[in-house]
Amino acid sequence: MNRILLVATLILSVISADAQYKWDFGVKAGGSNYLGDIGGQELTRRDFIWDMRLDDTRMNYSVFARRKMNKRWALAANADYISVWGIDANSSNPARRARNSNFRNRIVELGGRAELTVFYDNDVGGKGYYDPDYRFFVFAGLAGFYHNPQGQIFGAVDADGNILDSSYKSQWYDLRPFRTENQESEYEKIGLAVPVGVGMYFTFNKQFRLGWELNWRTTFSDYIDDVSGQYGDIAEIYARGGEIGAGLAQQSNQNIIDLINGDPEMLDDPLHINNHQWQVDNDDQNQSKKGDPTHNDSYMTMAVTGSYVIRGTSTFYKAKYSWLNQRRGSRRSRAKF
Repeated sequence: MNRILLVATLILSVISADAQYKWDFGVKAGGSNYLGDIGGQELTRRDFIWDMRLDDTRMNYSVFARRKMNKRWALAANADYISVWGIDANSSNPARRARNSNFRNRIVELGGRAELTVFYDNDVGGKGYYDPDYRFFVFAGLAGFYHNPQGQIFGAVDADGNILDSSYKSQWYDLRPFRTENQESEYEKIGLAVPVGVGMYFTFNKQFRLGWELNWRTTFSDYIDDVSGQYGDIAEIYARGGEIGAGLAQQSNQNIIDLINGDPEMLDDPLHINNHQWQVDNDDQNQSKKGDPTHNDSYMTMAVTGSYVIRGTSTFYKAKYSWLNQRRGSRRSRAKF
């Protein structure tokens, strides 16, 4: 009878083992970058990381919770603080350098995702200790984010073509209220993104997890960097936002154009200032292009992850099989004569 109880206990412990480690809670920290209209490499816009600059990388921080559903699937929720920025002055693309725009954006994101384990090793090293174990997974989900792009004035000119006072350079201005492309209304601060990526982690002592992940978010907004379409009517922007609004909307000037045209390594055909400002004689449909409205903006994070696994026994196990331990512990000692 004791042997039967022992075997039953072992079987039930294996069945309930998965339930004992369903939840883990943790933090992430790493770098963040973005793909949009500002900054970038030498060529025109390219997808994924090929148009990103490493020196534009900023920091991101996150907290998360994850629930294991079975051996392959898990569900996770996250709250992220993500900083991105871009600056045309760092780009090696002549047209972007001439545009001379810049921005920063501090994004707050709440999201959920499903994780699918595509490879695992329960006994890393094959020594029979089953510590640590390893998981490699892919994921996809949905996230909502709040953002508010800001910009600085670098070499912008006033209505008479004079370069604005350098005191403007030290300040960051919210770009959305100025409607820098003279949009009819302000774009939304709340947006949706689709996160997809890969990740991995090791679990030590069945309690501590250390890992890494790459998370790419495709958004439904083209205004993460405040740039999307064409240059707006600078007179209307000036009337609405004054010298600051006009300076943020149009940052190119002839000095920048002359510097680029004087660099033989930068380009073969000379640039013209008219391609980087509002043209009074053109209608709204024939204005100079400022951004690329055919592609929405994206941002990515690469982070180290650490989490703590909550240890516990399933409710089913406690309710149905706790009598096993009680029975094993209920042997009565008999008096010996």
